[in-house]
Amino acid sequence: QVQLVESGGGLVQAGGSLRLSCAASGSIFSINAMGWYRQAPGKQRELVAGINSGGSTNYADSVKGRFTISRDNAKNTAFLQMNSLRPENTAVYYCNMRVSTTSRVWVPNDYWGQGTQVTVSS
Repeated sequence: QVQLVESGGGLVQAGGSLRLSCAASGSIFSINAMGWYRQAPGKQRELVAGINSGGSTNYADSVKGRFTISRDNAKNTAFLQMNSLRPENTAVYYCNMRVSTTSRVWVPNDYWGQGTQVTVSS
């Protein structure tokens, strides 16, 4: 019912920047929280940044001051601006959204994007 499509990943040198986008489509009534997670090889998936419907944000300590999450509610899209990238930021980045669909307005579900690879070279 809901699809999330990510874009913007790629290969960048240390110190560079990337901007990830995640667009949601389908039978959307409203979107509460949006978040970006990442999973590096051999590691568990971890939260990078989140933003709620009111615009409040939270970040992993390791990315504070370098990454910025934002959202465009009119376009059902989340963004992650990543600056001063480091090799340890290399991972597959996943978008997550908590969505109320038109058929389940009061019971939101979590949806995930397919992931986009971010590789930072030293």
